[in-house]
Amino acid sequence: MKEFSFSTRIFFGEGALERLCKLEDKHVLIVTDRFMASMGVPDKVASYLTHCQVTVFDGVVPDPPIEVVAAGVEALRDCGAEAMIAVGGGSTIDAAKAIRAVAKETLHIDTDRWECFAIPTTSGTGSEVTEYAVITDRAKGIKYPLDSKALRPPVAILDPRLTVSAPASVTADAGMDVLTHAIEAYVSKGANDFSDALCEKATSLVFRFLPLAFQDGTDLLAREKLHNASCMAGLAFNSAGLGLTHGMAHAVGGKLHIAHGRINAMLLPHIISFNANLAGVRNGEYTVSAKKYQRLAKTLDLPAPSVRLGVSNLLREVERLNRTLKIPATLKELGSSPEQFRDFRDEMISAALADVTTASNPRPATAECVGAILHKVSGY
Repeated sequence: MKEFSFSTRIFFGEGALERLCKLEDKHVLIVTDRFMASMGVPDKVASYLTHCQVTVFDGVVPDPPIEVVAAGVEALRDCGAEAMIAVGGGSTIDAAKAIRAVAKETLHIDTDRWECFAIPTTSGTGSEVTEYAVITDRAKGIKYPLDSKALRPPVAILDPRLTVSAPASVTADAGMDVLTHAIEAYVSKGANDFSDALCEKATSLVFRFLPLAFQDGTDLLAREKLHNASCMAGLAFNSAGLGLTHGMAHAVGGKLHIAHGRINAMLLPHIISFNANLAGVRNGEYTVSAKKYQRLAKTLDLPAPSVRLGVSNLLREVERLNRTLKIPATLKELGSSPEQFRDFRDEMISAALADVTTASNPRPATAECVGAILHKVSGY
């Protein structure tokens, strides 16, 4: 028996922030980062909270470490918050999820009954609807994916107006994270009819609207469609799981300090090729993954009269999109240190194999396989 469910209420489109006007007589903690604070985004959100007292915690940093979560819990305790709003990218929403969960355990606050809102300002992680969060142990250079239904935000607000200030490079990285979520969930061991439908729609939206948002960040239609795609892909992988791309991205990104969406984009073509395993086809028996990649190619109106051609064209289309978004194909192009890569190689392989997202990859991965993929993406 399988299950597809989500408990998050989703408000989307221009004007979605108006949902906050219903929040009254609460002390609200807004969790964000300093860049968002400097852009006045928390102030814009607070302008809808006319009947509430507001405290802003702007200590979130990319790939939030354990120390940031602890500082957020302290801020929550000090202000006596009764509700929480996370405003920012995936790191901010992940940090807010962890703060809420830790506060429940350490301060014995029933945060499950709180009104909590996740308001993404980038279209990437889908964190506003998932039960996952990624927290970093900087001392060990490891990213820890957390997994609990208690982490799901009760309410998500997708207002595209908050995404227009995202730089082109951030738009590109975040958008490729969406695409990776959709394609990985589509072939994941836990894939199902419901998640597949969301993956197909999210993939088509990304290919159509990500180049437009990259070229013109003020294109509100493109921004809205990407925001919706991000949320759909989040719902899909929350049900189906992810795969080796994310397992390796967590490992490589944690050690070499590469933006999550960017390393996902660089790894994705190699993992598609690995999962399709066209070189291992015998007697015309293609893998289920290869057949699903062909189906996805057809969804994108790419030539796919055969499985082999469908997979090849999907691969080429992903690579073409990466080039359009100016995402390097290798770590060498990115400017990563070859010495650092060699020093961390074995640790990255071990971390990728141990990562919880790798477990749902459709093709089992060995240390030798992961090492070969690392070699290809390194460019050294």
